[in-house]
Amino acid sequence: MHNGGSRHMLRLKLIAFGMLALVLAGGVLLGIGVQAASTTSPKAGAETVSPGKLVYVIPVHQTVESGLYSFLERAFADAEQADAAAIVLDVDTLGGRLDSAEIIGKLIRNSPVPTTAFVHGRAVSAGSYIALNAGKIVMEPGSTIGSASVVDSSGDEVESAKVVSHWSSEMRSAAELRGRNPDIAEGMVDKNAVVDMPQIGRKSGPGEIVSLTAEEAIKVGYAEKIASTLDEMIAFIGLKGATIIHFEPSFAEKLARFLVDPVIMTVLLIVGIAGVAIELLVPGFGLPGILGVIGFGLYFFGHYIAGFAGVEDVVLFVAGIVLLIAEMFVPSFGILGILGIAAIISGVVMAAFDTENALISLGISFVLAVIVVAVVAKVFKRRGVWNKFILRDSLNDESGYVSHDSKEHLFGAVGTAVTPLRPAGTAEFWDEKIDVVTEGDFIEANCPVKVVKVEGNRVIVKRI
Repeated sequence: MHNGGSRHMLRLKLIAFGMLALVLAGGVLLGIGVQAASTTSPKAGAETVSPGKLVYVIPVHQTVESGLYSFLERAFADAEQADAAAIVLDVDTLGGRLDSAEIIGKLIRNSPVPTTAFVHGRAVSAGSYIALNAGKIVMEPGSTIGSASVVDSSGDEVESAKVVSHWSSEMRSAAELRGRNPDIAEGMVDKNAVVDMPQIGRKSGPGEIVSLTAEEAIKVGYAEKIASTLDEMIAFIGLKGATIIHFEPSFAEKLARFLVDPVIMTVLLIVGIAGVAIELLVPGFGLPGILGVIGFGLYFFGHYIAGFAGVEDVVLFVAGIVLLIAEMFVPSFGILGILGIAAIISGVVMAAFDTENALISLGISFVLAVIVVAVVAKVFKRRGVWNKFILRDSLNDESGYVSHDSKEHLFGAVGTAVTPLRPAGTAEFWDEKIDVVTEGDFIEANCPVKVVKVEGNRVIVKRI
């Protein structure tokens, strides 16, 4: 009755996980619909002054990361398809990921639509690189550009000469492309660079990172205009009276930008791995399994909306979960489990924007998830499925248990020596042949013997 109930519970758990896998896939398909809707919906904030030319105003706010690139890619494609006369990047950012900034810079350079960066706050770090790739830079009074030194996730400056050299060359190339002084761009990155700026009476020395105000940027050729309003800026680029299209990210894209953040992504993976692992170990589907599926679901949803994951990645991941569950029922000597783990890792990594960062996040998540599972296993060990395989009672002599290999029951038994005992040999007791030893004397075969002492598996006999 107990075994039948256990099988029934496991069967229900398998069905539940199958249903949740379908929900996970359905969530991504819903994301497809959301993304399609956001792509075809009218743009909010159209201010038609007169028919004719279009100007797309696209925000570059908050952190520069892979989700921003996905949004900008869609926005640039829309502007190109609409035959826009210009794209205005509304820049106000403290920077972010350098790899994302580099591909955004490439997107700007390759666009057939003329692009102007309107810095109305701060174009710092990766934000300054994005602005430098635009054809023109217009700055609002009080805005700044520069301070593009490389920092790690803790905000500390990266001292690696290789990294600094690479980022310096990228900044120099962007400046040279638009006819700006590349030395100033290098000074924004490398604190050891010496940059002479006689136009503003400054010379940055070792230990100083270059940052420019709007007025300074005009004087050194890092901006073409100071404009207080968007209309003033648009008039400067010769498109006064054009139709302004404020291209805003959809709700799904805003959510995706949050979900693909490296820290959030790692948290989601921890929740997913720990939740599913705990659910597989604890009988009865409950909160851990739900949280695990939600964690993985949000991970794939965010990466799909951001344009990095495909349905095939989700299918691969779900197949891995199914294989892990199958390992619990089908004796495969671990083959199904290994294939399942490989499929899960492949699905998670393939869905990410950057393979190396995905592997790092997955590794951190796995270690922390193992710690969480270990803590839960310790706290709830009496509820886990492992109790079906581990006998919880103490098997000792005091409790009345006798080991299968124990010879205690032979004490006092009378039998016959099957072989000569010199002093070791074989004797027979109740039709069972036992290895025995005498107390030192010799006993011939077929002589009656009696067990006088048992020490573990050592049976001692004497002649009778």
